Amino acid sequence: MVGELERSLVSNDVDVVLDQSNNLTRNYDLDGQCHRTEALLRPPRTQRPVHKQRLSSASPCSALGDSVVLDVSDRLEDILVGETLKRPFGTEHIVELQKHGRPEKQSQNLRFGAENDRPQKSVPNATSDQRSCLSLEVVSGPSCGLHCSVPSTSTAGLPFTLGRVPPSNLLLKDLEVSGKHARINWNSNKLRWELVDMGSLNGTLLNSCPINHYDSGSRQWGNPVELASGDTITVGTTSNIYVHISSQNDHLVPFGVGMTSDPMSLRRGGKKFPMEDVCYYHWPLPGIDQFGVFGICDGHGGVEAAKSASKILPEMVATILSDSVKRERVVSQHDGSDVLRDAFSQTEARMNNYYEGCTATLFLVWADADGNLFAQCANVGDSACFMNVDGKQIKMTEDHKISSYSERQRMEGTGEPLKDGERRLCGLNLARMLGDKFVKQQDSRFSSEPYISQVVRINKASGAFALLASDGLWDVISFKKAIQLVVQTRERYSTDKGNLAEKIADVLLNEARTLRTRDNTSLIFLDFDTTSTVPPCKVLP
Repeated sequence: MVGELERSLVSNDVDVVLDQSNNLTRNYDLDGQCHRTEALLRPPRTQRPVHKQRLSSASPCSALGDSVVLDVSDRLEDILVGETLKRPFGTEHIVELQKHGRPEKQSQNLRFGAENDRPQKSVPNATSDQRSCLSLEVVSGPSCGLHCSVPSTSTAGLPFTLGRVPPSNLLLKDLEVSGKHARINWNSNKLRWELVDMGSLNGTLLNSCPINHYDSGSRQWGNPVELASGDTITVGTTSNIYVHISSQNDHLVPFGVGMTSDPMSLRRGGKKFPMEDVCYYHWPLPGIDQFGVFGICDGHGGVEAAKSASKILPEMVATILSDSVKRERVVSQHDGSDVLRDAFSQTEARMNNYYEGCTATLFLVWADADGNLFAQCANVGDSACFMNVDGKQIKMTEDHKISSYSERQRMEGTGEPLKDGERRLCGLNLARMLGDKFVKQQDSRFSSEPYISQVVRINKASGAFALLASDGLWDVISFKKAIQLVVQTRERYSTDKGNLAEKIADVLLNEARTLRTRDNTSLIFLDFDTTSTVPPCKVLP
């Protein structure tokens, strides 16, 4: 398999080979967030002299969805399907970077290395903080519109790979892009982002200057080159990627946030379970200061569906709320039901997981103009959430196991009720989930329609808190027991100036560990009685 991914995508052979292993589907695989919002700030910056070249006549941003359109002069017999299309270096191909209304960039002095003539910035542009966030937006080419971000503090999302096939973090549906084309990493010593060509067949350009190894046929890696906000990365002929770098300093959140997870282990032999949970938060959503999301996805059959959902779902919420009319409607009517329902529907449509699925619990929090906080939750599956406000317990999710009364009622309404003694559908004990496209085709009783809770207005004096967790916690701890642990921990650390929410989350996780839960356990605890200083986004594992 590795050989298949690494081999060049173009051949001089005249035979046509159909390689169905070439995966051109979009798979959001990054550790932070994947946003399609137009909220990125794109400040003007100086740039190196650009030797412009003209794009091919193929429209890079056609409305063809996931189709790949090629405009090549070679005869079909000359292209080996599944191989990278070799760019004709012998002719002068000029790449004209599309600005899409961005400010015109000024030229910047360059210093070229004597060995390989690679561009080096004369003035370091490293951030002064260890925390930085890299955002990439594909502005032209077959994957135009794709937008992903990754923080410098991410351990699972770095190094960040650009390529044509999984497990690349940014999947580019461009046949001139190699399977593993280029890589971006955070240099913690020099405090900067660096781009390196991974020995791609067609090379990599940064602001129209090649950064690949001088001998392109050797497939040797190039040298790392510093990235700066406003740069344009070109891979292939038409795929241009705009770079935005922002500071990711910890900032004040109007409530405490604690998030933790553990795959847990079997007590006999101590073997770790494969981790199939993903938990995350984004506060605030990019460009939407008064909204944030907190979520948990518990995968089954693998972790890929949970990874996809945890990236696409907040992206869809951000996209919907980028519409000022819809955003103001949520604030004025104190109701985010339509946003949550549409986000789940669009996420399900974008996911391409046929044999894996996941639960999804999404907790939406927003503030009005007066600073009042509101919360609403949507879910499919059995990752539960509840709130405690003024000592009153409020269940924010619904259990979608086959055995639950609500699901049996729903399936009866479809005209296909469960048979006596039937406890599973197609071997699954869940009736609602994201993904699992294959079993949904086999049995129409499966659903991805989310349950949506009531809206809860949060009073700062109410001592309110919320707890989201995968079933690894709820298998051994009841809502009542969880409330007791929260109250006890609050009293124990009442004078502690640290993040109390983090301590409470750790206490709950340790309790599940002590009670020997036999499943992955992930949880998010929100304490509306305190404030906290945290990064704007985080993903576990």
